[in-house]
Amino acid sequence: MNEAQQVELVKTFSNAFGPSGFEQPVVRAYRDAVADFGTTTIDGMFNALTVLNGNTGKRPVVQLDAHADEVGLLVQAVRPSGLIKFVTLGGWVPTNVPAMAVTIRNKRGEYIPGVVATKPPHFMTAAERNAVPQIAEMSIDVGSSSREETINDFGIDTGCPIVPTVDCQFDAKHGMFFGKAFDDRIGAAAMVNTLANVAEAALSVDVVAGLSTQEEVGLRGAYVTARKVEPDLAIVLEGCPADDTFEPDWLSQTRMKGGPMLRDMDTTFIVNPQFQQFAADLADELHLPYTRAVRTGGGQNGAAIGYWKGVPTIVVGIPVRYEHSAFNYTALSDFQTSVSLVSALLKRLDAATIASFSSVD
Repeated sequence: MNEAQQVELVKTFSNAFGPSGFEQPVVRAYRDAVADFGTTTIDGMFNALTVLNGNTGKRPVVQLDAHADEVGLLVQAVRPSGLIKFVTLGGWVPTNVPAMAVTIRNKRGEYIPGVVATKPPHFMTAAERNAVPQIAEMSIDVGSSSREETINDFGIDTGCPIVPTVDCQFDAKHGMFFGKAFDDRIGAAAMVNTLANVAEAALSVDVVAGLSTQEEVGLRGAYVTARKVEPDLAIVLEGCPADDTFEPDWLSQTRMKGGPMLRDMDTTFIVNPQFQQFAADLADELHLPYTRAVRTGGGQNGAAIGYWKGVPTIVVGIPVRYEHSAFNYTALSDFQTSVSLVSALLKRLDAATIASFSSVD
């Protein structure tokens, strides 16, 4: 893919509506983007599995993974006033939610604009001004004046999904994307670009790409795709939270324009050290920048896939600032470097190399 195609791919994926459990628009965009590279099937959870053209069924299987869903909200009920009570899909910091512009997909499949309602300061007590807002106390306003209007005219009721309203932009001068859902739409786009890079390459492995769903609510889709694919090795492409705006340089392990983050540990996962070092050595050989990270929080699909059969698994993280909020930044150069590294890994892997990652001698 050339740079213009990469930019449009990322923007398309970022703008797609797809909170956990409602990923259909993202999956459609993915299916269309990979149509020339393999055969894609979609299951009842909306997990999409792409079997790369040229797979033989006789070589080790490498599973690529990225997740389709974004953190979002879900209508729980409509209040008598017409305001909408909601719950979260994925991890939100409550202070990031008030006054956020949102889009609700109603029961008819229409997209309705709204806003997370906030009380004007004129009406707040001193205690209210200093209180930490709670999700359970918040409401969304779509301009309705009654419960009946919200349900009947706007078509919004229990179970309707919600995402932030954000239009992805690309700053060509600085090589930066500004948009929503780069966790993990940037990884999904990178997986598509990787398939494009290796579609006609002479590989020594079979490749199956899994665009999994419901990662933000418990890695659920990847548990399913791992059992279907039964890989011998896995590479997870994940938008990972950048720490360069709030950590000192010596502790910053995921920085913008610093290349992909190779994750050694998080709360769900400890990486296979041989595979991790193989990836790091290859990045060094190719002069690709990267960081290594030991995290005390977070989790990702590497746990769901790697712990299914104990296969060697690494996580190639693309740095994203301000994950799990409405507005994110991510760098085109980090996207491109991640694609280059994963593409090179697929071209280097073979049965003997994969077997070496399980050796204890």
